[in-house]
Amino acid sequence: MRSSRAAARTAVLLGAVALLAIPAGIVAAQYLNGIALLRALYVAVPAACVLAVVAVACARRARFHAARSLRGGSGSVRAARFFAWAGLYAGITGALALAVYGALRWAQ
Repeated sequence: MRSSRAAARTAVLLGAVALLAIPAGIVAAQYLNGIALLRALYVAVPAACVLAVVAVACARRARFHAARSLRGGSGSVRAARFFAWAGLYAGITGALALAVYGALRWAQ
C-alpha cells in the first residue's frame, strides 16, 4: 500500500467489519439452529479484536503517508481512524463482557 488513500480504505473496511463482527455473531446464533450464542461470541469477539488491530495499523500507515504527501487526505484518514478505533473498542468491550461472564460462572 503505497498511497494513504489505499491504506485508509483498507482501515475503514477492516474497522467496519470489526464493528459488525459481534452483531453478525449474535444474528448467526439467533437464526441458525446449531450455533449457541455463547459459542458464537467466543468466535466473534476475538475476530473483532484482530480485525480492529489490523485496521488500527492500516490507519496509522495511512496517517504516516498522508503526513508526508503533498495532497494530504485528512478526511479519509480521519474516517479510517474512527472506524479502526471504534472496532477496537467494540472488541475490547466484548472481551470484557466475556471475561466477566466467565468470572461469574467460575464463582458459582
